[in-house]
Amino acid sequence: MTQIRRATLQDLPGVYRVCLLTGDGGADASAQFRNPDLLGHVFVGPYVVGEPDLALVAADDDGVAGYCLAARDTRAFGAWAEASWWPPLRAAYPRRDDGTRDSEIIDLLFDPPVADGEVVDAYPAHLHIDLLERIRGTGTGRVLIERQLEQLGDAGVRGTHLTVDAANSNAIAFYEHLGWHALGRGDEAVVMGIELR
Repeated sequence: MTQIRRATLQDLPGVYRVCLLTGDGGADASAQFRNPDLLGHVFVGPYVVGEPDLALVAADDDGVAGYCLAARDTRAFGAWAEASWWPPLRAAYPRRDDGTRDSEIIDLLFDPPVADGEVVDAYPAHLHIDLLERIRGTGTGRVLIERQLEQLGDAGVRGTHLTVDAANSNAIAFYEHLGWHALGRGDEAVVMGIELR
């Protein structure tokens, strides 16, 4: 049975693992990285630490199997990460240009992804959700999204956005089914949004 609950710092290894095992457009990215923690440092760690009230995990008997993490104010979250999250990671992982996936993600520690300003104006929050294969198709993703949107709405957020791998047609269809719509499409990613009030 899968339980959805608030994440704790003790869940960091589990959410990092889920991030890696879904890091290739929903598929396992383990073979692409020498350091298995790099994706988590960029895409999950700052949310569990910096926005703990919005960090949800789905856990079953085998551990953390999914998460839905959010920032209620994308710009404020970026400022917090710039002051508190990125500096120690930049010190630990100096830039290198060796053509590996590790170096690509290390570059993101120095130049984190930034959402389009017009998107953030209209949809100030953003979220990340990933599920391991074992809980996909069980309704867990829908429940995670619904709970997250309820939390954001209760916090007074008027809209939220997310980014989906352009090749992940199943995820795009899933979000569209839940009422999200495309705000922008590129070769690699689709930005989607939903209004909360």
